[in-house]
Amino acid sequence: MKLPHWKTRARWSMWVGAALVTAVVLLALVSLVWTPFDPVLAQPAIRLQGPSAAHWFGTDRLGRDVLSQVMAGARVTLLVGAIVVAIGALIGIPFGLIAAIKGGAVGAVLGRGFDLMMAIPGLLLAIIFAAAFGASTMAAALALGIAGIPAFARITRAGSLSVLNSEYVTAARASGAGNRHIALTHVFPNIAGSLIVHASVAFGIAILAEAGLSYLGLGTPPPTPSWGRMLQDSQAFLSYRLNLVLAPGLAIGLAVLGFNLLGDGLRDYLDPKLRYRK
Repeated sequence: MKLPHWKTRARWSMWVGAALVTAVVLLALVSLVWTPFDPVLAQPAIRLQGPSAAHWFGTDRLGRDVLSQVMAGARVTLLVGAIVVAIGALIGIPFGLIAAIKGGAVGAVLGRGFDLMMAIPGLLLAIIFAAAFGASTMAAALALGIAGIPAFARITRAGSLSVLNSEYVTAARASGAGNRHIALTHVFPNIAGSLIVHASVAFGIAILAEAGLSYLGLGTPPPTPSWGRMLQDSQAFLSYRLNLVLAPGLAIGLAVLGFNLLGDGLRDYLDPKLRYRK
């Protein structure tokens, strides 16, 4: 039996996205216990070597193994992504639920607050944090996480308002159910799919943002390996050592693509309008 077009597309996106995400996660996990060489060990005698049997991706300007740096950089990337999504979800989802369920003046004030936060770019917040606390992985992650709160809150609020207008929620209120029971039993389970999709996409955006901040010197400081800073360090050798740019560039591109494909596939699969289409 031939699958519907939407289902084939959703499965393709999910499988490819899940495979890429799994590869990045495995790369990070393996780097915790093993890398081909010490990723921060400088060996000037073998600096700027091309790919070889000993150094698959070559060595950088300080003689550090590029593959080892890419593997170690995956840890930083996933850490920042996890912190960003966790901050956005743990703060944005409860406030979005409160704004939808309370409504009235409370909902209006919170809604305007979300709009105001959306007006503050994550990059600007990261610059402020770097100036106040110094450039670091945690400062960049906190800035990006705070910038991601309003998106989670707005999605939660919009989805919750739709659920709260349904007949079964009206019946639950008539039976004496309180706001907390309605939020946990009826509202959250029905918007969880949308939130999972947004979390996957937000993870990919966080990876790209962290790489950009590290490239600008506002993210992970040396000597900790970071994909963004690897790009910044290698741009001077672009004309004759393309491998130095390709390795971190492909890592960033594939990681972001993986999370975006995963989110795209989950969106198509979890969308009830598509799921029940004849």
